Amino acid sequence: MKFKLNINQNIQQLLDQEDTDCDKRITIDDKGPKRFVLKSATEEIAVEGTYFLSNLLQELVLAKENNQDFIETDAVFELPANRISNMIRNYFWEGLTRTLDEKGLEKLLLDTKSKTDKPIIYVPFTDDFGFDYYQKLAPKFNLKVVQLPEIISPEYVSSINDEGGILALALKTKDQNVAGFPFVVPGARFNEMYGWDSYFENIGLLIDGKLELAQSMVENFDYQITHYGKILNANRSYYLTRTQPPFYSSMIREVFEAMPIKDVKWLREKLAICIKEYETVWMEYGKRLTENGLNRYFAQGIGLPPETEPGHYDAILKPYAQAANLSIPEYEKLYYQRKLENKTLDAYFVHDRSVRESGHDTSYRIEGICADLNVVELNAMLYKYETDFAELIASYFEDQFEYNTKNYNQKYWIEKAEYRKNLMNQFLWNEQESCFFDYNFKTQKQNIFLSATSFFPLWAKIATQEQADKMVEKCLPKLIYLGGIAGCSEEALSTISEDQMQRQWDFPNGWAPHQMVIWQGLINYGYQSKAQELIYRWLWMITKNACDYNGTVPEKYDVVIATHKVFAEYGNQGTDFEYISREGFGWMNASFQLGLSLLNEDLKTKLNQLVHPKDLFN
Repeated sequence: MKFKLNINQNIQQLLDQEDTDCDKRITIDDKGPKRFVLKSATEEIAVEGTYFLSNLLQELVLAKENNQDFIETDAVFELPANRISNMIRNYFWEGLTRTLDEKGLEKLLLDTKSKTDKPIIYVPFTDDFGFDYYQKLAPKFNLKVVQLPEIISPEYVSSINDEGGILALALKTKDQNVAGFPFVVPGARFNEMYGWDSYFENIGLLIDGKLELAQSMVENFDYQITHYGKILNANRSYYLTRTQPPFYSSMIREVFEAMPIKDVKWLREKLAICIKEYETVWMEYGKRLTENGLNRYFAQGIGLPPETEPGHYDAILKPYAQAANLSIPEYEKLYYQRKLENKTLDAYFVHDRSVRESGHDTSYRIEGICADLNVVELNAMLYKYETDFAELIASYFEDQFEYNTKNYNQKYWIEKAEYRKNLMNQFLWNEQESCFFDYNFKTQKQNIFLSATSFFPLWAKIATQEQADKMVEKCLPKLIYLGGIAGCSEEALSTISEDQMQRQWDFPNGWAPHQMVIWQGLINYGYQSKAQELIYRWLWMITKNACDYNGTVPEKYDVVIATHKVFAEYGNQGTDFEYISREGFGWMNASFQLGLSLLNEDLKTKLNQLVHPKDLFN
């Protein structure tokens, strides 16, 4: 029902009465009466409770922005899970979409990571068209355009670390007009196209019917592999020597399968690029391929990663600063500028960069040893590449696929996958613990640390049914909490002292990609009811927090107490807004849409009623 009223007057009266902490939001922390009466010339409507009042504030603000003198009261009283899903579909994805072209440059250049007065865009050596295009835009945007060298060395990247420039992405020409392929950013301070975030975001985009945008994300990854040699950690200058967890085959496959008319030519092009990435990024011996035949993360670079916040490395640098009779900031500056040498620190930062390449920055599971580990999740992802290649080539290319003068067939990739599976069972499976663990190929020992990543083999269908049964019975309960799956078990941190900083990818925090992967893994092995439970726990937590905190959908949660108020390094992104969230957070949005698409109807009803998980599950 449309309710006509003075929009500006009601916004001000509502805030004056209900927003007692003056943050331009209505939350459970406010101490107002929690009841507001809307009055028109002919009728009155009472709105009561934090959730409905925050909806009212949002709808009033949207009406003001649209120059309306009415609100839709049905939207104010919308069921909570339905409202979150609709906000994601109708507002959040648009708020997170960027283009690296004349229309969209301003949003990207006004980023706090740009460290120079004149913003910089770096263009690959092999992209003359892009270089010419951005040169023409330079005067309008006070932009410095730099063409990267043909060979991008760690030394070169180190030399531009202080600039924080943006890296060019794919352009397209239509009717003589040039435009960038749109892409989705994670949100908040993450205003670039990130590696594995993009895959999980694409899952949500496809569920919401945004096929063209999802396909455009693939085009930008195609560009990155072709021109930068890898899928980047993100398209920012200091990420040039780092990749991210490999989900590209899944991304291509899911976009292709969503096409109403299957474009096999498109699939051929993307599959060739994906095989190139597999062979040149992941299977180069001595780098990301180790002697035992399994893979690791191995990010190149020199010195301190420049993207971290001040003080992040204080505990690491302190003993060296004291030995040199310098303050920590003085020592950090000299080391960062390469004016003093420290080979021990150099080795540490190889691991640190590799942690960031893994996407799990940071976690005690891999801190200080990441480059020495065959991690479970990476090898599961590459197994998925190999099986995806096998199935796609057999299904769409008559079991013959030519790439780089070589013919590949299903048998070739199945043998690759079986070889990897055997190695994972040899080095990563622990029969006594009934779990997959990372393997340290330097010490030749498993790293016994129960993490959500231990379950990636179920997502990739590596585990036998017997292995899956054992993991679900023995290991999964140690990760399940009120709001879903924690990054690791509490027991895994037993050797970490209480005065050490909490790592954001560890207990008690939960992250969207872990939930999404584990849901699918459980479904793959017939654990439908357990998947339903975990989906419900996660969606209930998101919904309850959004109801209590003005529609907040943040980067991560403390799943033990089911709150977005996370006190770990880097804080929590997606929580800083006024009146209405415009974005949520990329992969959190996707996890909600995926979970809701998988949840049984009876549990959707319970979710909209905010029934506590303890009343549904033992």
